[in-house]
Amino acid sequence: MDGRPWIALTAVLIAVSGCARRPQSDVRPQPAPTAVFWNRAPLQPNTFAPLPLGSIKPRGWLRNQLEIQASGLSGHLDEFWPDLGPDSGWLGGTGEAWERGPYFLDGLVPLAWLLEDERLIAKARKWLDWTLNNQRPNGAIGPDPARGRYAAEWQAEDWWPNMIMLKALTQFQEATGDERVIPVMSRYFRYHLAEADKRPLIRWAQMRWAEEILSIVWLYNRTGEAELLELARKLAGQAFDWKAHFADFRYPEKIRREQANLSTHVVNNAMAMKTSAVWWQISGEASDRQAVRRLLEVMDRHHLHPNGVHSGDEHYAGLDPSQGTELCAVVEGMFSFEMLAAILGDPMFGDRLERIAFNALPAPFKPDMWAHQYDQQPNQVKCSIDKNRNWTTNGPDANIFGLEPNFGCCTANMHQGWPKFVSHLWMATRDEGLAAIAYAPSRVDARLRGGVAVAIIADTDYPFDETIRLRVHPEKAAVFPLYLRIPRWARGATIRVAGRDVAEPVRPGTFHPLERRWADGDTVELIFPMPLEAERHWRNSIVLRRGPLVLALKIGEQWIKIRGQEPHADWEVHPTTPWNYGLLVDPARASEQVALERRPMGRNPFLDEETPIVARVKARRIPEWTMVNSSAGPLPESPVASTQPDEEVVLI
Repeated sequence: MDGRPWIALTAVLIAVSGCARRPQSDVRPQPAPTAVFWNRAPLQPNTFAPLPLGSIKPRGWLRNQLEIQASGLSGHLDEFWPDLGPDSGWLGGTGEAWERGPYFLDGLVPLAWLLEDERLIAKARKWLDWTLNNQRPNGAIGPDPARGRYAAEWQAEDWWPNMIMLKALTQFQEATGDERVIPVMSRYFRYHLAEADKRPLIRWAQMRWAEEILSIVWLYNRTGEAELLELARKLAGQAFDWKAHFADFRYPEKIRREQANLSTHVVNNAMAMKTSAVWWQISGEASDRQAVRRLLEVMDRHHLHPNGVHSGDEHYAGLDPSQGTELCAVVEGMFSFEMLAAILGDPMFGDRLERIAFNALPAPFKPDMWAHQYDQQPNQVKCSIDKNRNWTTNGPDANIFGLEPNFGCCTANMHQGWPKFVSHLWMATRDEGLAAIAYAPSRVDARLRGGVAVAIIADTDYPFDETIRLRVHPEKAAVFPLYLRIPRWARGATIRVAGRDVAEPVRPGTFHPLERRWADGDTVELIFPMPLEAERHWRNSIVLRRGPLVLALKIGEQWIKIRGQEPHADWEVHPTTPWNYGLLVDPARASEQVALERRPMGRNPFLDEETPIVARVKARRIPEWTMVNSSAGPLPESPVASTQPDEEVVLI
C-alpha cells in the first residue's frame, strides 16, 4: 500500500427510530386461514410458493419498522393528503382516480394485517369494500371515468391502476378468505378479455403488463378458468418486449434528457426484472428464463449502485454514485426479487433482496417515517432544493425529505417495501416444507408435510449479527424439510441442529436442505461469518460491506424545515461535518485495517446512534473533491493522492 487513500462510496443511510421488541410467548402453530396454491397445468412449475399473507409475522427490529411506518405517513396519509381523501375516485368520489388509491392499498393491506392493527384494517377495508361492492355489470372495477379526476384523458381508459388494485385484492383474500374476491376477479378478467382488442394496453400498462399476469396466474391456480390464459397471451401480444430491449441494450451510460422514454424509466425497469420469469410460467420458453439473467447482467454492468438498486433519477443514470434512484424503484425492485425467488428459486435473489432491504429501503425515510425522498444518492452529502442538480429528468426538490417531493407517486407507493419483505421471508416448497428466502426476526406458521401445523420462530438481530437461531414448534413430532438460504458472501457458514453441526458441507450460494423428524422445541443455529470486505465500484473506488450491509460515512446533519406543517413537513438536510474523505485501506486487507466496534442493539438499528455495529478507519481529506450543485462532485479516480493529515472517521 502506497499511502494514497481510496475513495469509499459513502451512502448516507438516513434511517428510522423504533419501538421496543415485543416478546413472542405463544408458540402454538396458527396457520393462515387460506391455503398455499401451486401453478397448475399447463403452467410451468414454480420452485416455491409464497405463503398466504399473515403466515409470517415480524418480530424484533423488523416489527419496529412496521410500527414506525404505521405511526407515520403510511398510517395517516389518507387523513390529510387530497389524493387519498374521502373524495377519491376509488371511494366513488370525484377526486384522483388513477393510480394513487391502488398504490396506497398495495402497501396498506399487508401492513395492516401483519400488525393486526384494527385501525389500519378498518382504513383498508373501506377501500377494498368499495371496489368489491361496486363492480359494474360488465365486470369493470374502479372509478367511474365520467366522475373521477384524471391528469390526462387517456388515464380514464387506462388498465394500469386496475393492475395494482388486483394485487391488493389478492393479498386481502389470502389474509381473510373473503369470498367476494375471486368472483369479482373472474368477472373482471372476462371483461378485460372482451375489451382487450378495442382497448389495447397503452403507456404504463404496456410496460408493466406482468403485474396483471401475476394476478391472472394467482386466479388460474384457484379456478382453472382457461380463458384466463387466453387473456394473458393477448396482453403479452400488446406489451412492450423487455426481452428484446435487453438483448440489444442501447443505454450503457447515463442518458440525456432527450433520450428518456418509458423503456428507460427506472421504475418500469425495476418491475421488468421479473417480467420474463412471470411470462415464462405461461410461455414455457427457455429464452424467457434466460432473459432474467441477461437483464440483470446488463443493468448491473451499466447502472448498479452499491446499495443494490439500479440508478434512475428518473431514467437510466449510470454508475456515478452521485446520481439518484427513485423510491418507487426500491420497493418495486424488492417485489421483483421476491417474485423471482418464488418462480425460479435461485438463492441469489434472496441475497439481492436483502441488500436492497437493509440498505436502500431505510435510507430515503425521515426517522419517524413522516417524510421521504423521491431520489436517494449513494454518495449523498446534501438534501436540498437545487435547480442545477445533475438528475436525468427529475426536479429540483427530488432529494429533500417531504410529503410529496418531485411527484406524488412515491408518496402513494412507498408503503409496500417492509410489509412485503416480511410476507416473503419464507416460502412453501413442493415437498411440503419451507424455504428461508431472507432472514430477519420473525415467526412463520404453516401446514407442512401431512398437514402438520408448524411454527418457526427466528430469534436474531440479523443482519447486524451473524447468528440466526430458529426454534421449531410442530403441533406433533413430524418429518418435513427446511431449506436454508446460505448467502453467497457467507464463506465458512455453519449450521447446528439440536446442538450438533450438520454433516453435509454448507455451501454459500445454495439452499441447504435439512430433512429430519422435528419435535417441539428443536433448534437450528445458523452462523454466517461477516468479515469486512471491500468491493470495487465506479472509478476504482471501494465499497465496504459487512455481510449484506454496506457501510456509510457518519456525517453530521442539520435538519431544516422549509415548508409545510409538521409532522408531514418538508425538510432539507445539510452536512455539518466533512464528507470528502478517502479511506486509508488496502482493499485486499480491509478486515485488518478497519476496526469494528460492537454496541448494544438499539430500538432501531438503522439510526446512527442505535446501530450495533460501528467501524473506525483512518482516512484523509480530499480538498479538491468538492460539492457541485449540491451533490458530491465528480468522483476522483482511486487511489488518489492527498497530503492532508490522517484522521479517524466513523462508518455505520
